[in-house]
Amino acid sequence: MRSLPLTLVARLLPVAVLAAAGVAMTTSDDSNEGAAPAGPSPQTSAPATSAAAPRYTKPPAEACATLPESMIKDLVPGAETAGNELKSSDLSRRTGCSWHALDGFDYRWLDIAYDVKSVAGQRGSEGGSAVPGLGDDASVTEKTTKDDDQGIREAVVTVHQDNATVTVTYNGGDFESHKAADGDEIRKGAIGAAKKAVTALDG
Repeated sequence: MRSLPLTLVARLLPVAVLAAAGVAMTTSDDSNEGAAPAGPSPQTSAPATSAAAPRYTKPPAEACATLPESMIKDLVPGAETAGNELKSSDLSRRTGCSWHALDGFDYRWLDIAYDVKSVAGQRGSEGGSAVPGLGDDASVTEKTTKDDDQGIREAVVTVHQDNATVTVTYNGGDFESHKAADGDEIRKGAIGAAKKAVTALDG
């Protein structure tokens, strides 16, 4: 069986422009008065702008608790709902969880990964099809592979929301017929899990 690793994924700071108005001064020879301003009054300099604070300071601490147990049982029958936490060298930035099981002859794998940056980064194109109404933008890519005559169908959903990226991978196949799992089932399962995973960003 092929190895299915977790998928793990700066905005230019605005420049403040300051302007100030000059003051013209004139005097009159036949006046006992002192100098009087003849031009416009000084204008207050515009305050400098700064980059907006990022929406998220860290990913969910317990990534394996971000999906409902009922969803895990439905998408990965036979899997331990506790899941397997992602091993990360920087849990303040990256967290994740995976579930996999063989139920009879049906194999399923599901994983979610969170990546939170200090600022919202410029986003590269993941390709695939757009998923409307999910995060700031989202896409899904699909593929079918064969390993030792065993078909595996996979869908990967990538969601960007402010300074966070959520990636969901879902795949499966039938080990008796050697056929890949149904495409509609895998795509809908991945998108449904992605919606729950994104909601968990806000606690």
